Amino acid sequence: MTEISSVKAPSSRLRVIFAASIGSALEWYDLFLYGTASALVFGELFFPKGDVVIGTMLAFLTFGVGFVVRPLGGILFGVLGDRFGRKPVLVATLLMIGVGTTAIGVLPTYAQIGYWAPLLLVLMRVIQGLGAGAEYGGAVIYLVENAPAHQRGFWGSFAPLGVSIGNLLAAGAFALLTPLSHEDLMSWGWRLPFLASFLLILVGIFVRLRVTETPVYTEAVVARGKVEQNPAMEALRRHPRNFFVVLGARLAENGLGYLFPVFGLSYVITTVGVPKSAALGALMLAFTIELFAIVGFASLSDRVGRRPVYLFGALCGVAFAFPFFWMVETRQWIWIALAFVIARAVVTAAMFGPQAAYFAELFPPQRRFAGFAFARETGSLLAGGPAPFLAAYLVSLTGSWWPVACYAALLSGLTAIAIWAGPETYQENISTNILPDEEVHPTAVPARA
Repeated sequence: MTEISSVKAPSSRLRVIFAASIGSALEWYDLFLYGTASALVFGELFFPKGDVVIGTMLAFLTFGVGFVVRPLGGILFGVLGDRFGRKPVLVATLLMIGVGTTAIGVLPTYAQIGYWAPLLLVLMRVIQGLGAGAEYGGAVIYLVENAPAHQRGFWGSFAPLGVSIGNLLAAGAFALLTPLSHEDLMSWGWRLPFLASFLLILVGIFVRLRVTETPVYTEAVVARGKVEQNPAMEALRRHPRNFFVVLGARLAENGLGYLFPVFGLSYVITTVGVPKSAALGALMLAFTIELFAIVGFASLSDRVGRRPVYLFGALCGVAFAFPFFWMVETRQWIWIALAFVIARAVVTAAMFGPQAAYFAELFPPQRRFAGFAFARETGSLLAGGPAPFLAAYLVSLTGSWWPVACYAALLSGLTAIAIWAGPETYQENISTNILPDEEVHPTAVPARA
């Protein structure tokens, strides 16, 4: 069976790409915005007055709460995405992330309502996390299932591209606030970037309501009667190796993806003593270069395979764990900027670029959304969620950055092992990549009209 045809019209292709990437941009704008605020303001605003380091660690802990519920969101919305289609889930997850983030912008602080403030902050983080648990996976699958067979890496890269755009927007939003006095920033300035996410919600919902369902889902799942009752558990039961490859592959990409920009930003500002504007400028430069690097690495994976490119990024993570801190400890802006550029545009981009297509190709269409989201977000729980908190704790415990470097090298090494153990998929037919005994599956339910 030949692979089901992709979107043909250029205007339709652009609509598909924009619909997927706008959601990723919003998700990661919100997440990085929260991470940046945790590093810069939340410790002082939402927790009792005391040690600044303790306040920042508590803020990072609430940052990790969202990752605890992401696997639940991945299972819930992943199952819905495999049973009822990719499009409706993409609309629902976008709303949850956007509403949770916008609401943070109007929350009262600890000085106003006491312990209710951090509790409400955690609640909004939970809402964000549930939506985020399937948002990125849904966006990736929507792109890959609409892509030409030989360009799935390139098309899939627009979801992580949206991630970099969202990160860049979040860093830029806080950079615009740097001229404010500390009093103005703490009283009202910090709220503006959160409230601005409402505009992204409106644009994203408008675009996503205008796209159609993917041809792979319509023709390979619904038309062939392969809709399953519990695709998440079927993905884990029938594809255990691929499930754990996704989980392991996430450790370095997700852990370092938050450790370097979130903890790294806090470390450069509070420990190294670099001004906020200079540190944010270095990080924004890294995010800008990363935009091109992600597309480049993803396109390369269409030619040489997903595994070689991903493995290169993981091994670079091992090699760069200690040099990153050597470079930022110089206190020279050019070395700090170069450290962030290598961390984001080489280490993370080499993994993040091919990851979208790779993860989607590891599961068959009838359980692709649930398997992708469940496995990916379980990896987020183990890596990205605890990374900033653990890094801050290790520095406070030892007074040095070297345990953090060891932690980064460990995550990268584990990811390298997972990729080495995984299959190559870039030449798979994603319309029919099912196990031989699954042509008629016992858990399938009748196709919907």
